[in-house]
Amino acid sequence: MRLYLSSYQLGDHPEEFVRLTGRRRSGWLVMNALDGGDEARRRADTGVQLGRLAALGLDADVLDLREHTPASLAAAFGEPGFLWVRGGNVFTLRMAMARAGLDALVVAGLASDAFVYAGFSAGPCVLAPSLHGLELCDPVERCEAAYGGVRFDGLAVLDRPVVPHLDSPGHPETDLLRLVADAYEASGQPYWALRDGQALIVEGAAFRIE
Repeated sequence: MRLYLSSYQLGDHPEEFVRLTGRRRSGWLVMNALDGGDEARRRADTGVQLGRLAALGLDADVLDLREHTPASLAAAFGEPGFLWVRGGNVFTLRMAMARAGLDALVVAGLASDAFVYAGFSAGPCVLAPSLHGLELCDPVERCEAAYGGVRFDGLAVLDRPVVPHLDSPGHPETDLLRLVADAYEASGQPYWALRDGQALIVEGAAFRIE
């Protein structure tokens, strides 16, 4: 299993992401944490994300989960070297993954080390066993409006949640995510704490924060 889980954008060590991909430098960009939001903003930021990946020598195409069912996604997914999953609303991302079947592809692909899973903010957060607690930061109403429901089960790739943007004064959600972290601590729930610039890097059974 190879993961590059950044708090915000590519973080301070994107070379680690590139290293994890090896020679397989083509993959998918997933923007569905922005579902239900402003489409002009989404289009603009899609270009930004593609450009930042290209600057690292990574060639990505957009995988819009709204356009797929599990059957069509399985046929289109191919053999990517990586997924780059943009942040946004973790509940919207979770529902988009479930509707299109990307959740099952990610779990199976990581178990067989088929590709690198990478992303920031909601991209890492969705890998937790449970999304409970993140509603303090990400409104479930947006997901309900976009998808007619909400799920609180994560993909359970990680054994604990990720809390991004902690101690990051320049990020507008840092105070809300401090509330999330405080609630986890009060309940005895372990979590991965990331400030902007940091990334949780996973290679097999080895976990480290850079």
